[in-house]
Amino acid sequence: MTEQVQLSTTVSDDLIGKRLDQAVAELYPEYSRSRLQGWIKDGCVTVDGKVKRQRDKLMGGELLVIDAELEVIDQFKAIEMPLDIIYEDDDIMIINKPANLVVHPAAGHWDDTLLNGLLHYCPDIAQVPRAGIVHRLDMDTTGLMVIAKTIQAQTELVAQLQDRSMGREYEAIVNGVMTGGGTVDETLGRHSRNRQKMAVVGVGKEAVTHYRVLNKFRAHTHIRLKLETGRTHQIRVHMSYINYPVVGDQLYGGRFRLPKGISPLLQGRLKRFTRQALHAKRLELFHPVTGELMAWEIDLPDDLQNLVNSLKKDADYHEVDQ
Repeated sequence: MTEQVQLSTTVSDDLIGKRLDQAVAELYPEYSRSRLQGWIKDGCVTVDGKVKRQRDKLMGGELLVIDAELEVIDQFKAIEMPLDIIYEDDDIMIINKPANLVVHPAAGHWDDTLLNGLLHYCPDIAQVPRAGIVHRLDMDTTGLMVIAKTIQAQTELVAQLQDRSMGREYEAIVNGVMTGGGTVDETLGRHSRNRQKMAVVGVGKEAVTHYRVLNKFRAHTHIRLKLETGRTHQIRVHMSYINYPVVGDQLYGGRFRLPKGISPLLQGRLKRFTRQALHAKRLELFHPVTGELMAWEIDLPDDLQNLVNSLKKDADYHEVDQ
């Protein structure tokens, strides 16, 4: 299903000499640059009735018309599901995503995703690309996500991701005892043999992950991470690359091994923890309409907090025993 977009304006003097793509981006900031450029390429944007190229410059006084179609999501079902909404206004929602929830429909998950739930909770969000989803979390990663309820909000939030003004911090439990914090600055791309995986590659997309130690245990470390970039599986790949894989990571964690001498309680926790121990703890952004700097933090989910508690008890037990 599509929605017709019909807009027209007279080119003002302050746009004289500007390229067509630059002018329409200034005139209609509620639409992304890539969408506007696509409409220009498809001939949906005319200047005095003529189709122009992106680089053609404006003289001033022309009639600029956009007659285009905007795809509305209708191929996915609206499914009622509980949503843990931390904050909501007319423009954005902040959601605490649980484990075992896929964000966007894909093979094997067509009608049980966050997108399906958003379509039910807020039907008008079908008019926003990807139902307002600005960034994703892996299925088993928990924590904070921002959802845009309008095209204008989504365009602005995507821009914040791109210029790195949106802050995202995570907490994780990793295998091994770190000596201190640091930064992983390694480019990522598809794994050469397993296309389901990402990997550190020589030529790929820039990926920067900062991390610091919150607590050290006998064979694990509780860390806080801050992303500069948001590549697929970035934290999981970077931590595995430096030989501190995330606990429970079935894809990048390697062969499961129990540390020697751990308590029966911790053994049980580790055996049952079959998802990556990764949580989107803090989200900071500028409100897409008001410009206000806003931030949210969310507690660790019960399973991850229980794992932390078991690690502490195990460490305390051995300290007393010694």
